[in-house]
Amino acid sequence: MTAFAYYRLPHEKTYTVMTQTSGRPETFGTLESLNGRDGFVIAPFAVSDGCPVILIRPDKIERRPVYEAADGYRRDVSLAVMADRDTYMEDFSRCHARLMSGEYRKIVLARSADIRTDAAISAEELFLRACRAYPRMFVVLVQTPQSGTWLAATPEILLEGNAGRWKTVALAGTMSLEDGQLGFDNPPSPHSDGVAPDILWSTKNIKEQRYVATYIADNLKSLAFDIAEEGPKTVRAGNLVHLRSDFTFSLNEGGKVGDVLTILHPTPAVCGLPKAATWRHIVEQEHTERCYYSGFMGPLNHEGKTHLYVSLRCMRQIDDRTFRLYAGGGLLRDSDAGQEWLETEAKMETMKRLFYVE
Repeated sequence: MTAFAYYRLPHEKTYTVMTQTSGRPETFGTLESLNGRDGFVIAPFAVSDGCPVILIRPDKIERRPVYEAADGYRRDVSLAVMADRDTYMEDFSRCHARLMSGEYRKIVLARSADIRTDAAISAEELFLRACRAYPRMFVVLVQTPQSGTWLAATPEILLEGNAGRWKTVALAGTMSLEDGQLGFDNPPSPHSDGVAPDILWSTKNIKEQRYVATYIADNLKSLAFDIAEEGPKTVRAGNLVHLRSDFTFSLNEGGKVGDVLTILHPTPAVCGLPKAATWRHIVEQEHTERCYYSGFMGPLNHEGKTHLYVSLRCMRQIDDRTFRLYAGGGLLRDSDAGQEWLETEAKMETMKRLFYVE
């Protein structure tokens, strides 16, 4: 199996193909091992022997136009969706009991669902559809012998920048756009000011986003200086909106990217608070095997720049007709099981709609 990554940065008209032409990609057991390296990174939610950190060596680089390449890829398919609501509700009950007892302040619960198509469809075709459908997002298709094939269209930056100035975001809170709200940031603009007067955020969503922002601000202090925070503002991702705060910072002398990734990942946006306890709960008790869902992917120090994004709105290719979709949501004390299930359904639509032609 050839190791490669296709990726398209938000609002770009071209995508990059990075290929390792010989051997297997390197694997690592820690994020610190990425210090001083370059290539394309695929990191899991929880590093293990079965899900290591993977680095694709950039032996060959190509840049291709998105829209010209996508014109020939059109096919309708019928879908069969298999989702286990009872298992999700069981997981929700265990998480909610810990929240009500005060043991956890927030925990993120994930689930998966399998899609079976009546006709074969390639991952490359789905990648190109995602590039067309989601201009605001980082779109990535990655394949390695160790990870298999994954596709993501994600709005969340984990770490981006170069040797001078760095950026991360606190992204949390989710709402579906309805009726007149669909005009927000449409057509998409990289310069949207995030002002959405018709979109009113609940106390639960505001609180959830503030937990993530506070965590990031507190943890950056150990490695960075000149930390600036802007937001929160409303940002659009497909037909969903989120609350986002942007952080920019400079690294202390001797500060390294792998060290920053170690303190940031996983953020409360995909894990919870307190971090150690909720991480352990997810790894030991959540029914969904996350693998590379809610980890991160992207080019590391390639041509002097890093663009690492949290692996959200993603799916794993099982075979040429079966794909596994992933989604999750942050739970607080006042979370409702039915509403949380609907939120995961809305998030899965990001990938599901790629199987249809508009």
